[in-house]
Amino acid sequence: MEVREANVYNTEFLGVTLDNTLSWRTHIDTIIPKLSSACFSLRVVKPFLSLDSLKMVYYSYFHSVMTYGLIFWGNSHHSNIIFRLQKRIIRIIVGIRGRDSCREHFKKLKILTLQPQYVLSLLLFVINNGDYFKMNSEMHNISTRNKSNLHLPISNLSVYRKGTYYTGIRVFNSVLSQIKNCSIIEINLNVP
Repeated sequence: MEVREANVYNTEFLGVTLDNTLSWRTHIDTIIPKLSSACFSLRVVKPFLSLDSLKMVYYSYFHSVMTYGLIFWGNSHHSNIIFRLQKRIIRIIVGIRGRDSCREHFKKLKILTLQPQYVLSLLLFVINNGDYFKMNSEMHNISTRNKSNLHLPISNLSVYRKGTYYTGIRVFNSVLSQIKNCSIIEINLNVP
């Protein structure tokens, strides 16, 4: 008896849906209903809760779903759909219309938008896994202006460049250079 294997186009692993193209569209499609449900639930309970309680509901019901696995799918162009849902829920919290800008309300509520949240998760990944990264000064003995940056490996594969490791190094190095160029702040950053 001959057993044929069926092609699997997507699978769920630890709550993250992976597809065979790694476009993250399938994963985003699975979390959209959860986030839409959070928007509806917050709209229903809004008249009965204070602003602090609404923020607590936001973080527990919306933010936790939005940020789970963000380090992997945050650079996907499909993530704009999630950002629109995040703006919708902020508009619900503060009680403004759907076409009004919510930029200032993110600041007042002290809530990070999707992209800064992605950058933060990348930076935390690099800092918490410092032993997986090498400094440029460890790679060669030449004293250059980038000696305190993390070494960025050479790669021609765009999939690798979009990955967490490569993007984390690029973001970390750009933030590090922004801190170095700031004359007001003097920080001694020791990378583990």
